[in-house]
Amino acid sequence: MSSSAAPLRPPGSPAFGLPPLLWLCLAATWLVWGSTYLAIKVALVSFPPFLQMGSRFLVAGALLAAWMRWRGAPWPSRRQWLHALAVGGLMLGGGMGGVGHAEQSVGSGLVVAFIAVVPLMIALLNSLWGVRPWWLEGAGIAVGLGGVLLLTQGRGFQASPAGLAAICIACACWSLGSVLSQRSLPLAPGAMGFASEMLCGGVVLMLLAAASGERMAWPPRADAAAAWLYLVVFGSLVAFNAYMVLLARAPSGLAASYTFVNPVIAMLLGVGLAGEVVTPFEWAAVGVVLAGVLLLLANHARRR
Repeated sequence: MSSSAAPLRPPGSPAFGLPPLLWLCLAATWLVWGSTYLAIKVALVSFPPFLQMGSRFLVAGALLAAWMRWRGAPWPSRRQWLHALAVGGLMLGGGMGGVGHAEQSVGSGLVVAFIAVVPLMIALLNSLWGVRPWWLEGAGIAVGLGGVLLLTQGRGFQASPAGLAAICIACACWSLGSVLSQRSLPLAPGAMGFASEMLCGGVVLMLLAAASGERMAWPPRADAAAAWLYLVVFGSLVAFNAYMVLLARAPSGLAASYTFVNPVIAMLLGVGLAGEVVTPFEWAAVGVVLAGVLLLLANHARRR
C-alpha cells in the first residue's frame, strides 16, 4: 500500500476535506476500537489471549476472503502472501497478541492509554525512510514519550512489569507493521489484502497459543462468547479493515488519530462498566501523552 493520498480539500469536496468513506473509517477506529479493549478483557475469562486473538482473526479473515472470492477477486500472489505474513505477524501476532497478554494483569483503560504512543513510534520509524520530523512533530514525540514514561510510573503498570513489557512489544510491533505496509510490503489490492493479513496473523497467533499451552475454557461463559463475537464482527471485520483503508488512503497521522480518542473511551468504559481504578496521576499522564499526539496532528494539519 502507498502512504500517499489525494489532497484533503479538492474543489467540491465534503466539509473538512474528507470524503464520507474516510469519516466512516475514522468513526470505526475511534469508537469501535475504543470499546474492543473492554471486550478483550471480558473474553479473557474463557478465551486466553493468543487463542482469543488467533481464532478471532482466522474467522474474520476466512469470512472476508470467502466474500471477496465470491465477488471474483483473485487470490493474493505468493509475494503478497509473504508480505501478509510479515505485516500480519507484526501487527496481529505481536501487536494484538501483546495487547491480550497485557490485559491479563493490567486494566484495559491503562493498556489503551499506553497505546497512544503508536503515532509517536510511527513518526520515528518513518525517519528510516527519509521522512524527517519537523520541529512541531519532534516536540510532539518528546511530549508524548514523556507522558508514557509518567504513565509507566503509575500504580497499574508498576504492579505488573510483565504487562508493561507485553504492551511495549505490542506497540513496537504494531507501529513497525503499519509503516512496512505503507512503505515496502504492499498487500493484495483491496479487502483481499486485509483478509490475507488477518489469516496470516491468525495463524501466527494460533502457533503462539500452542507454544504457550493455552486452552479454552469449555463451554465458554455467555458474556465471554458475546465479547468474542463482537471482536470478530466489529473489532476485526469493521474496525481493522477501516484502519487499513485509512493507511492506504489517508496520511499516517490521520490514520493513527484513533490513539487519542480510544484512551478516553476505553478508560471511561473500564471505570464505568468493569470497575477498573485509574488514579489521578495516571489520568494526568494520559493527558500528557494525548498532548503529544495532538502536536503530531497539528503538525500534519500545518504541512497540508
